[in-house]
Amino acid sequence: MEVEQQNDAWRILIVEDDERLADLTKEYLESNGLVVSVEGNGSHAVDRIVNEKPDLVVLDLMLPGEDGLSICRKVRPNYNGPILMLTARTDDLDQVLGLEMGADDYMSKPVRPRVLLARIRALLRRINEHVDQSSDAGAESGQAADATRLVFNNLVVDSSMREAWLDDESIDLTSAEFDLLWLLSSNAGNVLSREEIFTNLRGIEYDGQDRSIDVRVSRIRPKIGDDPVHPRRIKTVQSKGYLFVKEA
Repeated sequence: MEVEQQNDAWRILIVEDDERLADLTKEYLESNGLVVSVEGNGSHAVDRIVNEKPDLVVLDLMLPGEDGLSICRKVRPNYNGPILMLTARTDDLDQVLGLEMGADDYMSKPVRPRVLLARIRALLRRINEHVDQSSDAGAESGQAADATRLVFNNLVVDSSMREAWLDDESIDLTSAEFDLLWLLSSNAGNVLSREEIFTNLRGIEYDGQDRSIDVRVSRIRPKIGDDPVHPRRIKTVQSKGYLFVKEA
């Protein structure tokens, strides 16, 4: 099912202090069927995100009251939806910090509305696909449902619940981190290139410079009990990509 067919259910919150830009963006997204609200003050954004739980947040990095990085860090324990961060800077450090704080994607300003819409739809499509998979699994036999749960000794990854456990303890993963962990673990034993990972998760071609996949892998490793310095579960294969090891 396409995202566009369900977009009356998709609620977007734009956190942006540039009123004119926010209004133009809101108008464009609403003209494409999304339900959009705007928050211009960073100090109010945390409460709105946690209480309203929009389907997706478009979050500006530079805000009055509280910056986007701080907002992202604060809401993550209570908000699992996608966060698309906008930054006026081209510094890689801002992009990496955004990902480390829990952002799912980022774009550099000035943002073209058509590209923004495409990124939003790509993030929402992932949610839609997982909902469909969960419903399908529930309707199928127990054997089919088991295919959504992967077990690697003390590590369990479940796509229908979008959760993972290490030694029976739930692992705190962002939406983007879970998507990457599931992609790698469901292809255990096979090397996935950055190009394959990037295209699969973000729906756009890899530009050869984006560091988001590497940042997420580095964040996932300690969460699943892997050694960040000498990893045994998610290995970096020089000049090729990443390998999830079945028996680490």
